[in-house]
Amino acid sequence: MTCLGVYSGKLKENKMNKTQQITDSIIAQGILPLYFNPSEEVSLDVLRAIYKAGIKAVEYTNRGDAALSNFKKMVVLRNAEMPGLLLGVGTIKNMQHATDYLAAGADFLVSPGFVPDVAAHCVANDIFYAPGCMTPTEIIAAENAGIKFIKLFPGNMLGTEFLTTIKDIFPKLLFMPTGGVDTTKESIESWYKAGVCAVGMGSKLISKKLMEAKDYATIEAETIKVLELIRSIKP
Repeated sequence: MTCLGVYSGKLKENKMNKTQQITDSIIAQGILPLYFNPSEEVSLDVLRAIYKAGIKAVEYTNRGDAALSNFKKMVVLRNAEMPGLLLGVGTIKNMQHATDYLAAGADFLVSPGFVPDVAAHCVANDIFYAPGCMTPTEIIAAENAGIKFIKLFPGNMLGTEFLTTIKDIFPKLLFMPTGGVDTTKESIESWYKAGVCAVGMGSKLISKKLMEAKDYATIEAETIKVLELIRSIKP
């Protein structure tokens, strides 16, 4: 191989490092917790609670007018107090969302559906992107765009049998269900047996009721419990 060939190979390898590191972090954690709260104070305190519980990657959802402002404060808090924490943003529905949050310091992006221009931008710039897919057609489109990590959404509508049925068609893809995944061993284990690499978990873990009560101790305790449960279940 020529020197140029070796150099080009190293460039390609380095280009994939960031996406692969985030992929590895989510897989190692086994869960991607996600939440939104209009209150900056609550958003920050929830982040403190789950980080204290051992979370190293979290998705903050873009679901309200305060989301971007809150997220910027979360990045400041992370940089000051939470080494090693990956902050991602969900409910990315267009390129403007992606641009705004990447500029704010987002480490990765997640969508409820497949957004082709966001996928193209992320693949070209080594940014982890997990699009939500509900059909084989959507999964094929994501795979053909260069995406390797698929969010099965809504998980409660698709169920474990859907993944069991289609997984062999996509041997090079990683799957994570979001929506309807419960904190019980039965729920999490059924998804792992179907072949997921992680589970996305929102209101079942960080509920609106707990956030309203500012019960961060319970959020932390429940997160610890789920992390321990996943460690006992993962193959």
